[in-house]
This record gives sequence, structure tokens and C-alpha cells, in this order.
Amino acid sequence: MYTIDLAYVGRGLHEELAAYIADQEGYYADEGVHVALRDGCVWSDERLRRGATIGLGRALLSRLTDGTPWVGLTVNTHRPLFWFLARPGLTSLADLAGRRLAVHAPHTAPGCFARIVLRGAGLDPDRDIRTVVRSPGDYGMDLRRLRDGEIDAALVGSTMAPEAVAAEYGWRVLAWVGDHFTIPTVGLAVDTTYTDPDDPAVQAVLRAHRRALKVIHEDPDTTVRHMQTFLGGHTPDEVRAHYDTFIAPHYTTDGQVDLAIGEAAITAVAAELGVPAGVTAAEFYRTAP
Repeated sequence: MYTIDLAYVGRGLHEELAAYIADQEGYYADEGVHVALRDGCVWSDERLRRGATIGLGRALLSRLTDGTPWVGLTVNTHRPLFWFLARPGLTSLADLAGRRLAVHAPHTAPGCFARIVLRGAGLDPDRDIRTVVRSPGDYGMDLRRLRDGEIDAALVGSTMAPEAVAAEYGWRVLAWVGDHFTIPTVGLAVDTTYTDPDDPAVQAVLRAHRRALKVIHEDPDTTVRHMQTFLGGHTPDEVRAHYDTFIAPHYTTDGQVDLAIGEAAITAVAAELGVPAGVTAAEFYRTAP
């Protein structure tokens, strides 16, 4: 049996759903590969390089800033599952001017994406907003700070169904990042310094993940059942609504990339980071079966 380390670098459905389905449904075992799913959220980039990663966004940022030869081999979605969740009184992203926003650091993938979206709304993230930088997690502290009035809004990820949370507390979802910025963000990537993309273990994982993507589209009941594990604080109806709105319409069926989206995203990310766009989408995303 082949073996491989596979690290996720964020928590929630966005990062983990396809790999979780592949694991729970026995697809890794079917492909003869033992996958050690690792929590790489706080790993250094150097440690992350030694195995495969789900986080295409972080891999792309590393390639652009450090020249690390990451390549993405499968893409789960082109629409990042992050949302701007706000207290009452705010109705649009423009209303964040002068407000306190909890958000990821600028050099992280979700932080970079958020800054691109904010600039698109006419806001300077460094001057127009009072940012509260925090590390990614389950965003529970963000919800507490929103309730207590310590912050006005937060960029939250897929450890929750934000629309259900907003309805429960009388808050507002100002924007879904995926509506404003598209980029191939999660799937499978390897650093070719240490891992050959054609390695049998890597290819086995790719086959398992493509089977999982088919489940997401062809077997909603199974997918929602697995989603409930991540969204334990929500009702089955809320989980199904989340699936219908954000998962089913926007996850790929086969892991293939839209190179036009990839090219535009690389240009935007490089500009936000202030570095050259030193890689093309075709060079970074090598998803052909």
C-alpha cells in the first residue's frame, strides 16, 4: 500500500470536504493508499512542502512570493467559501468604512482574498477599515466579539453556515467572497522539489478525490450527512440549504481547472502582494487527467 501525508491548512468544509468524503467512504483504501490527514494550519511553509496539501491558495502565495515550485493537481472549487458577517446597521461592504473588522493576516490566502474584495468595493484595507488581525480557527471568538460589540464585522469561513448564523442573531451577511473573487483555492498540490506529481501515491489520492467530487454532485444525501459533521451546530435543513447554495453549484465534477479564472486570479493576487506574477495558470494548475 502507498502512503502519503496530506495536510489541510484551514478548517471547515471549504478545505476538508472532498478529502473527508474520500476518507469516510473508503476511496483511499480502494485506491491502495494510506493517507495521513494532517493539520497543517500553523505549520511553517518548509514543513508543509514535505507532503501534499489541500490548500491551493497558500501554495500559490508561496510560489509567487518564495518561488517554491508548488503545482496544483486538482481543483475542488473556484469560489472561496468565506463570508463577511456583520452586526445590524451594516448593509454593504462599503459600510465597513471606519468599522472594526476581524480578518486574516494580509499574507495569508483568505486575508489576501478579502483585501482584493474590499478594494473592489472601493475600500483601502489599510486606511479605511480598523482591522483586527487574527489567526484562522473555528471563528467562535469572532461570534462572541460580534455579540459583545467588540467588532462590527468578521470574515468567517466554512466552519459554520453564515446565513443561518446571521438569521439566528439578527446579523447580516454583507458578501460572500466567492461572489466577488474567483480563484481555484482547494484541491491537491505538491511541491515538485520533494514530490513527483506522477508518484503512484499522489495519483491514487487524485483518483479518490475525483470520486468524492462525483459524490458531492450525484449523492446529495450522503454529502449532506458528511457536512453535518462539520456543521454540528446547525439543523439538517440549514445544512441542506448551505449545500444547495454554496456547494452543489460551485464544486467541480472532475477536479479540472478553469485556466481563465486561474490567470485572472494570479494577476490579482500578485498585484495585492506586490510581487511579479511569475507563473502562468497553465504552469501552476496541472489538472489534466
